Amino acid sequence: MRLWIRDPLAIMAQSARGGIVVEDGRITELVPSGGRPENHDGIFDASRHVVLPGLINTHHHFYQTLTRANPAAINKELFPWLKALYPIWAGLTPEALRLATRLALTELMMSGCTTASDHQYVFPRGLEHALDIQAEEALALGMRMTLNRGSMNLSIKDGGLPPDSVVQDADTILADCERVIARYHDQSEGAMLQVALAPCSPFSVTKELMAGTAELAKRCGCRLHTHLSETNDEDAFCRATFGCRPVDYLEDVGWLSDNVWLAHGIHFDDGEMQRLGNAGVGVAHCPASNMLLASGQCRTLELEAAGVTVGLGVDGSASNDNSNMMEGVRQALLLNRLRYGAAAVTHHDVLRWATEGSASCLGRSDIGRIAIGMQADLALFTLDELRFSGAGDPLAALVLCGAHRADRVMIKGRWTVEDGIPVGIDVAKLRHEHGAIAKLFAEAA
Repeated sequence: MRLWIRDPLAIMAQSARGGIVVEDGRITELVPSGGRPENHDGIFDASRHVVLPGLINTHHHFYQTLTRANPAAINKELFPWLKALYPIWAGLTPEALRLATRLALTELMMSGCTTASDHQYVFPRGLEHALDIQAEEALALGMRMTLNRGSMNLSIKDGGLPPDSVVQDADTILADCERVIARYHDQSEGAMLQVALAPCSPFSVTKELMAGTAELAKRCGCRLHTHLSETNDEDAFCRATFGCRPVDYLEDVGWLSDNVWLAHGIHFDDGEMQRLGNAGVGVAHCPASNMLLASGQCRTLELEAAGVTVGLGVDGSASNDNSNMMEGVRQALLLNRLRYGAAAVTHHDVLRWATEGSASCLGRSDIGRIAIGMQADLALFTLDELRFSGAGDPLAALVLCGAHRADRVMIKGRWTVEDGIPVGIDVAKLRHEHGAIAKLFAEAA
């Protein structure tokens, strides 16, 4: 079926004021203002809608939806925050992860997100098949996903932060990485599932595991992801433990490569940013988490000037505390204007980070833009709420006036959100079931 999404109020694409044509899950035609496609089988009237490429979330921790606003972790910076929550996360079960994943994916999709990358690194006993659970939930919902097979093998007794109950040994980790890659890593155009290997951080993983993971990723053709340079505490840990700063450590273990994207990247100096840019490394900017944990401000414009790709992430739902990509776009604008000034960072910049930049971080060239041949992943927003009344520029209004919920979402040419409601999901039931399990985690605090 050739569907003409006709005459949008505004669209984030050149030469498409008359809309776009979608066929077989791809964008096949851009329609100029006043034009009509040569042929079509159906029409969706988008005259009330602002049309964006589907937003792409480059960094998240779905399981953390179970510990939002947790009393043990409120008003703490990263290291004490982690120490408070690790023992609680040790109680993560397959059922809890399944509901956490379902809720996070649904919440993201309702905010206009069509592709999500989740960093699952907590593996208490009984949760060995965490990535299988996440793959099942993403496919059932129709969401594109990069499954990050995370890992931790440096516990408290070894000088790390996490308790023994949530870490695994290196052999177990690498064996499961190979299993997950073989089962889920689809490198074809339009893939719904891909895999990245994602040791958690320098303070929870040994150098040997970091190096071994890089070798495996190169051999299997997948990407690498980790937290890096998020806080000054991390810098101090690297100096004390490894005798170097985080970027030096990254180079030492074979991670200065164009198949790597890093979460946060706040405390790089000028020389380090240039080294990252020369290597083709990307950075997932996570403004909400950085503000909530008071970690610092990512130097986004300097990173881009150095050749580093910048994408956007909501980060964990316990350090945000939500999973809303459009809200993350607005937060990125406000935080970066505070650093660089009102004219230096525009709504076009932050929307680009959340789409094309994020796609590049994930190694995807088939999503993130509205163009002929790209996957038909779209987020459509209306300006019907009171907050938008009086807005002159519809595209800018989404960011400046605070859009937070898409009216329609399309993934691979299929509507997955209609009239603001996710297709096939009972939101009230999901809220009840997830809330019941989350209550147990709150009681454990």
